[in-house]
Formats: sequence, C-alpha cells, structure tokens
Amino acid sequence: MMDDGSFDTVATGSKSKRPARLSADIRPARSAPVQLRFMLPSIVTTFAICAGLTSVKLSIEGHLVSALYLIILAIFLDGLDGKLARFLDAASPFGAELDTLADFFNFGIAPGILLYSTFYMNSEFQNFGWLSCLILAICCALRLARFNLTLDDPVVSKKSKEFFTGVPAPALACLALMPAFLYELGWSGIGNHAYAIAIYIIAIAGLGISTLPTFSAKHVSIPRKYVPVFVVCAAVFVVCMVAYPWLSLCVANTLYLASLPVSYRMSKRPEAAKVISAATL
Repeated sequence: MMDDGSFDTVATGSKSKRPARLSADIRPARSAPVQLRFMLPSIVTTFAICAGLTSVKLSIEGHLVSALYLIILAIFLDGLDGKLARFLDAASPFGAELDTLADFFNFGIAPGILLYSTFYMNSEFQNFGWLSCLILAICCALRLARFNLTLDDPVVSKKSKEFFTGVPAPALACLALMPAFLYELGWSGIGNHAYAIAIYIIAIAGLGISTLPTFSAKHVSIPRKYVPVFVVCAAVFVVCMVAYPWLSLCVANTLYLASLPVSYRMSKRPEAAKVISAATL
C-alpha cells in the first residue's frame, strides 16, 4: 500500500502540484518488503470491487437477489476497510484513492445497472430509466469528489465529526435500491410505475450532492444508560437482516429518510451552524 517510491508531491504555486523526483539518499528502496498489515485494507477494498463487478454481471443475467446481496456485501466491506486501516495504522493515499474508485463503482454504477436491468431494459421506458441511472452515477461521483476535496480542510474536518454534507455514497446506493427491495418484498407490480421509480432515483441522487447535513454514524454518541438498549436493538436488527432482509432494509431506509429533518434541525444549533456554513462555502 505505497505510492510510487520514486516520486513525491511538491507545491508549485498556490494550488498546483507536480511530481518531483526524490534524491537518491532518501528514496525508498523498491525491493524493500511491505508489511502485510499495510496491505490488508486495500485487499478488502479489492474484494469490494470484485463484489460490485460480480453484481453487475448477475444483474445483466437477471439474478436480482444475488446481485442485491453482493452490493450489500460491498457496503459492509466499505465500512470494514476504513476501520481496518485505522486499527492497523495502515492508512495511505493509495488506499484512499482505491477506496474512492471502489465507492464510485459499487455505489454509483452497480446499483444503476441493477435498477435498469430490473425495471427498464427492453421496455418502452428504457431511455428515461437509463437517464435516471446516469444521474445517480454522476451524483455519486460528484459526492465523492466533494468529500475528497474537504479532507484537508480543518474546518470541514471538524464539521464531519458530527455531520456529513449530503447523503454518503453507501447510503445513497441503499436508498436508490429501495424499489428493488420492495419488489423482492412482494410488490411485483412496482415495475408498472416506471416513471415514479425514475423520479425517485433522481431525487435520491440529488440528496447525494445536496448540502443537507446528515448524521455521521461513526461519531454518534449513545448515553451510557441507553447502551444496553442499543446493543439489544442492534442484535435484533442483525437477526432481522438474516431472517427478513428486504423488510429490514426497507425499514432502515425509511428510518434514514426520517432522520434527515432531525439532522437538519440539529445542525442549526449555534455551535454547529458556524462550522457547517463554513463547510458549504
């Protein structure tokens, strides 16, 4: 998990950057071994890419359930690789770039292809459906690009401890797949509402590039007295995900959408408003 050892990045002007060759005495040896712990997060990210690619294949072949499971697996692996990198102290620019590319494919492209293959392929609405899937992919890419640009901003970094700006990519994919979840839940006639599905996909895509403050789950604090209740609820959710996956995902999506007004109101607190206003400039 290393960048090219022969080059470093140096500033040339106020914002532009160019690669510069390192002197021979400080250049890392190309033959130097790399510890396995530095490679593990990128290996997990690569597994996530494989899951997304296989999901696309299965979507085209008409295996909707398996394709959905693989996108859900990619969401799980996306959370795992970041935690592994922090736990192993193995974060690197290479891993961050690979993770961004994986997120764009797994949460922008793969869900769009799944939705198009399920509801629009070879139908009279295929052009409008394809347009909605394109918008989903583009908004996911813009969301990730904006997030990457804010990583080095100390004001935005402070803000991100409580709120994201817009819906994050994994949640964006999960929300966009709601029509497929409903179809698997038993609403076989949902495909008859092709225009409504397309408008819903476009609306969800818009949440990704919006400036709406959304909760950052990794920094949510639970009062100590409610920790046992939270643990029990988490265990119940996991069991429901195994026994009733589509119903559980529909409920989770509904609760997430219901949390958006709450996060917006909480972001208007005086201590949060200053940070968020600076972050959206």
